[in-house]
Amino acid sequence: MKIIICGAGQVGSQIARHLSREANDVTIVDQDAGLVRRVTDSFDVNGIVGFASHPDVLERAGAEDADMLIAATFADEVNMVACQVAHSVFSVPQKIARIRAQSYLQNRWADLFRRDHMPIDVVISPELEVARVAMRRLQNPEAFDIENFLDGKVRLVGTRLLPDCPVLNTPLRQLSELFSTLKAIVVAYRREGQLHVASPQDSLLEGDDVYFVAAAEDVTRTLSLFGRESRKVSRVVIVGAGNVGLQVARMLEKHAERPRVKMIDRDRARAERAAEELERTIVLLGDGLDPVLLEEANVRDADAILSLTYDDKTNLLAAARGKKAGCRTAIALSNDPSYAELSDSLGVDALLVPRSTTVSSILRHVRRGRVRAVYAVGDAEAEVIEAQVLATSPIAGKPLRSAGFPESAIVGAVLTRDGVKMPTGDLVIQEHDRVVVFARRDVVREVEQLFRVSVDFF
Repeated sequence: MKIIICGAGQVGSQIARHLSREANDVTIVDQDAGLVRRVTDSFDVNGIVGFASHPDVLERAGAEDADMLIAATFADEVNMVACQVAHSVFSVPQKIARIRAQSYLQNRWADLFRRDHMPIDVVISPELEVARVAMRRLQNPEAFDIENFLDGKVRLVGTRLLPDCPVLNTPLRQLSELFSTLKAIVVAYRREGQLHVASPQDSLLEGDDVYFVAAAEDVTRTLSLFGRESRKVSRVVIVGAGNVGLQVARMLEKHAERPRVKMIDRDRARAERAAEELERTIVLLGDGLDPVLLEEANVRDADAILSLTYDDKTNLLAAARGKKAGCRTAIALSNDPSYAELSDSLGVDALLVPRSTTVSSILRHVRRGRVRAVYAVGDAEAEVIEAQVLATSPIAGKPLRSAGFPESAIVGAVLTRDGVKMPTGDLVIQEHDRVVVFARRDVVREVEQLFRVSVDFF
């Protein structure tokens, strides 16, 4: 595919990295020559310096015969106009735009993005995507990471092993034998800061961060196996009444269990806007770092505190202070994934990284054929790949034990015609099967080669 990416920032560069690895013809456009040079030096992509919405710039980028345009600059309006120009002037078939302003996304403007008005085929809202991830965290507060695969039939879950975990020091092979009816498999664990791909002889220790893949209906049971009992979230404190905070509060108000929500924001205009838009949420004006205000919000008895302001450091400190005050689960928003180590030492249970969720959402719509979804684990130390097996893929018709997966990769689940199957050495991978693979970053390309059409190798 020939793909133009508008915007060489964090999102655009990560998309370029993924797509260039798959032998796509990728051109990245940005007005910042330094950013363009950084991306072209790092990945096998072309670079154009200029305004992404200008027709002459898109023409130099090859829009006349492009298959897709992904507009991911910092400006919504530039993204929208770039898609309009790509459609009206160059007839680019597929256009994806990142749009942050929630005003464009309100239901009453739903017809705005019709093809005869603003021809954008897929709209990605980072705030909405992060809010959805936050809701998944709240539904499984004992997990620090959770992502859906295989159309929601399977989930990747990360959880920490506490001292009372009943299966500590038990080889994973033995766990599989004891719980043979459980559709779940440990794919990786982090110990002393190092991420390891799991093997059958490994044993889990107190303090390990464990990643497992499980059928959706078995997630709760698997967490229970690791000593992490699910609990109902009935009281929530949200710090930050910006776009993400408002989205989460709206979702919580519509949730069937109707949890009680209190929101804190130091900006009067944002607080007043939240109070007007929300029906059952109590909005408090003040600093989310103020222990007196947190006490007024009754954070010590809350099931979860979500710190979702525009400032990463404020989010980490507010979440940590809420956790120290007695809140069960602390979740913080951070644009810098490297804060994961710091958040751990502060007692923050989960970090929400908008860049990762946005990239994953865009790639989910971009993928064609074999690779359907990609999810980055940690600071891109590993990836979870969902791919479809084609008739001429090297692994088609082979049992897993001889399919050729590298040592630093492990199959987590397979969706066959008969439903979700957990991996066994005898399981034969067939055409049209969809496979979920956990792979360390250094072998991702090797894993993706296993799903390529044979002619790709010549």
